[in-house]
Amino acid sequence: MGQAIGGLLPFAVGVALSPTPIVAMVLMLITPKARVNGLVFVLGWVVGVAVVGAILLALADPTGASDDGEPAEWTYWLKLVLGVLLLLVAVREWRARPKPGAEVPMPKWMGMLDGITAPKAGGLAFALSALNPKNLLFIVGGAAVVAQAGLSTGDQVVAWIVFTVIATIGVAAPLVIYFAMGDRAASILDGLKSWMAHNNTAVMAVLCLIIGVKLIGDAVAGIWS
Repeated sequence: MGQAIGGLLPFAVGVALSPTPIVAMVLMLITPKARVNGLVFVLGWVVGVAVVGAILLALADPTGASDDGEPAEWTYWLKLVLGVLLLLVAVREWRARPKPGAEVPMPKWMGMLDGITAPKAGGLAFALSALNPKNLLFIVGGAAVVAQAGLSTGDQVVAWIVFTVIATIGVAAPLVIYFAMGDRAASILDGLKSWMAHNNTAVMAVLCLIIGVKLIGDAVAGIWS
């Protein structure tokens, strides 16, 4: 199981550092219902990652993701496809990065967060974690690592709990700052929001590049070994 957890860490970090949900969390923490909405947002995020992972692992089991403890050949082809897709995303994100000093416009839906209710906060978090295409690529990659390791159901559950916890660090960090720093949290969170908003595309480009190259390397080694 240790090898599987080690293999899924880059994908979990990729989900954790996704800038858009972090910015959304920060914006919710300056609303009147910050405490409730923040907690529900984290809960919705956890449910999204956990549910998608459970579905993917359930689908992978019957298809033989592991043959006698060794990864099935199709898992390497899946890694190759995911790697290529992540490289394409990396190129697109890098080209879309803002010029130094340029003002970065926020997505229109973020302007609606002032009056957001707790159920909508949870639904938004679920959508950003489970339905966002970039996050979904990372989640599929992490699930593939767990599925191909030939683990028991119990060990798969433990491995995915580890993935979910790490993947939640990004959106949970602003909430921890909010509760721990008191009045000082506002300036810290504002700085975090500005940095993440301006460096959104660059962060995702680097993450997708690194993980995409790793996936392609693993796939090539596995297919032609």
